[in-house]
Amino acid sequence: MTADMQERARRIKLLILDIDGVLTDGRVVYGIYGDELKFFDVQDGLGIVLLKRARIPTAIITARKTRIVKTRSRDLRIDKTYQGFPDKLKPFVKALRHFRVKPEEVCFIGDDIIDIPILKRVGFAVAVPNAVEEVKAVSHYITQKMGGRGAVREICDLILKSQGKWDIATSKYFE
Repeated sequence: MTADMQERARRIKLLILDIDGVLTDGRVVYGIYGDELKFFDVQDGLGIVLLKRARIPTAIITARKTRIVKTRSRDLRIDKTYQGFPDKLKPFVKALRHFRVKPEEVCFIGDDIIDIPILKRVGFAVAVPNAVEEVKAVSHYITQKMGGRGAVREICDLILKSQGKWDIATSKYFE
């Protein structure tokens, strides 16, 4: 990790995530009765829990609106979830006001062109390896792990370690 990346991670006061392709692997599976299934990685979930222990809030901004996202957000105690916003800048501006942070204090993880307007404005723009090339081109960092397979956890750990909060967030596991 470069010094620039560490400095960007050190300034983060809010993590905002896309869902499909970031917290999931991007696949949408429909059951026989029309129910929708998404696959989430438990390590990503624990990364979000660790951020909360370090008092770093999290938010979701997604273009689609599903009950699954509402359920996952509730289970992980995501601080704010914005669903059904194909223009993601509107909820991004709301999130800045809600959390009282500046764009340079935000990390956003995205994977598709709909995420580019936010990625261009945040202090730490992150793409997953399965992101489209245009997203990778505007990102400060591309995770080693794939979307839906530990990419979010990778960034949570990076933020916590860069800010010197890793020991606080994980101490109960190493006692």
